[in-house]
Amino acid sequence: MVRCRLLGHHYRFDVEDRTMEWGCARCGAPGGQKAYASADEAARFAEAFNQEDSAGLGRRAPLIGLFPLRLWRAWRDHGG
Repeated sequence: MVRCRLLGHHYRFDVEDRTMEWGCARCGAPGGQKAYASADEAARFAEAFNQEDSAGLGRRAPLIGLFPLRLWRAWRDHGG
């Protein structure tokens, strides 16, 4: 898929018993698998890896490159 070639794969993580498996959500390419000591540990890792980190985008934006995003976020957070 062109999008994966340009942006890289978008891996999603699933758990089956003690094994965590991952693959690309866009094109379906298999990623791999890893066995953990317990099913709970595998579930914790899969949940952590599946988190989308877009909520803090304006907070940790580079100072110069995303300065307009910082301004917009400051304006929005302070009742603008």
